[in-house]
Amino acid sequence: MHHSRLSYSFIAIALIGLTNLSAFAEVPAEKFNLKNWKITLPMDANGDGKVDEVDVKGIQNYSHPDFFYLDEKGFLVFTAPNKAATSANSTNTRSELRQMYRGTNTKIGTHDKKNNFSLKAHRRSKKFADVGGQLEATLRVLNVAVNAKFPEKPPAYSVVVGQIHAVKDKDEVRKGSGFGWGNEPLKIYFKKWPGHKTGSVFWTYERNLEKDNPARKDIAYPVWGNTWENPEDPGDEGIALGELFNYNVNVHNNIMYLTFRTTDATQTKKFEIDLSNNVDANGKIDELDNPKGYSGDSMYFKAGAYNQCSTKDVKGFWYPACEGTGDWAIDKDNGDFASVAFARILMTRSVKPE
Repeated sequence: MHHSRLSYSFIAIALIGLTNLSAFAEVPAEKFNLKNWKITLPMDANGDGKVDEVDVKGIQNYSHPDFFYLDEKGFLVFTAPNKAATSANSTNTRSELRQMYRGTNTKIGTHDKKNNFSLKAHRRSKKFADVGGQLEATLRVLNVAVNAKFPEKPPAYSVVVGQIHAVKDKDEVRKGSGFGWGNEPLKIYFKKWPGHKTGSVFWTYERNLEKDNPARKDIAYPVWGNTWENPEDPGDEGIALGELFNYNVNVHNNIMYLTFRTTDATQTKKFEIDLSNNVDANGKIDELDNPKGYSGDSMYFKAGAYNQCSTKDVKGFWYPACEGTGDWAIDKDNGDFASVAFARILMTRSVKPE
């Protein structure tokens, strides 16, 4: 596999001691570059029936004592209770950043091409803010939900810590281009079953198909430990709660290069997949996928805590019926939440692998 030119300075950060990072910092934007991020929070503070968001301008001076804050070591903590306000068409809560190329220029719409990136294969790639992009993060998972009515459903006990999301585009859907479904070519998961020594880190690629297509599903690839359907304890092969690890997502031209490292750099895993066709990460043609992959979509990065433990109790893959009261103090005591702490979040342009 190829190597990215982006240096893994998170190792040096870990060695010099993270305890020094929080000095004098009051809000996350004082320690993290949030000039091209907005955040969605698991709350509806103004009671308008919509999940709260803080835009790029507002986030520069924003923190929340429970859901978005710097801890005593200077980590940026994202927390999402199982039961709380959610974004439209979702039953999963999140405290999660969304990439905003436009910065504070609100004349550019959130879904406009100039606020998102495309693959080189997109026929109008020059209209976008960029072709591809790169996201690097160093983090540790503090907690995943521990109570699920249907533990056999794969999303139970898990949290998504990084994503690439495609824009839902009704115009693309209407004209039958085969794009605009708003699917996710990448989700990076951490999952730990209750009582297990360690959890698993894996990533998924979602076939780029319409919502009601039965073939539309997430294909999981293990990094450390198992994938989401495996109830075995990964033991020494897994990642423990509180253990630092790093991911690098480098979408260059049409190819997504993924690198995962532990902080001592002894465990490095690499993957690559062409997002413009239907060849999977193992080099095999997936006859069920969109033959043009995500080549006609607008995309953006996300990072934070996207809690996968939905409290919805219905049939279906995504609904493990996790416990939660909606009272944060109670749910926190019961472990009915997901929480992730980041030492580093960095967005840059893509780089050509060496």
